[in-house]
Amino acid sequence: MNSLKILVVDDDPSTRLLLKKWLEKEDFDVETAVNGTEAVGLISEHYYDVVLTDLMMPGGVDGLGVLDAARETHDGRTEVILITAFASVENAVAAMRKGAADYLQKPINHDELMLRLEKISSMKALIKNACDLREAMDVTEQNAAATIQNLEMEISRLNKKLSEV
Repeated sequence: MNSLKILVVDDDPSTRLLLKKWLEKEDFDVETAVNGTEAVGLISEHYYDVVLTDLMMPGGVDGLGVLDAARETHDGRTEVILITAFASVENAVAAMRKGAADYLQKPINHDELMLRLEKISSMKALIKNACDLREAMDVTEQNAAATIQNLEMEISRLNKKLSEV
């Protein structure tokens, strides 16, 4: 589970530091951003498996803006978990419709966060396995096609030899 690269985005230094410490203790690769603008810049330069972002941040780019940037970059492979002290059903629905993987309310429960990350990690592993299987099937199909072509050429050659006899 701990192979995920995570970007933590929160304007509150205490929350940012707490999340970073929790995640690093679980052996995640963690980077932080102090606001949405910095996060969007980092997302455009680096791939993150997961972005944990506060919903409400000052400075022009809020959590939904970070969500949009993450979904538009790297073929939408980055999962986003929105965090807020002002949870509401409307905000959760809006975030999920925009593509958020999940939604957590402050104060963040460590176990709940770890469960969410485990779910994301499992999903990413399944996707990777499916891609690996597809690639293996493609190679097998190419090899089978080449073998059939070689057999047809050999049959043709043998038929030509038989007709000469």
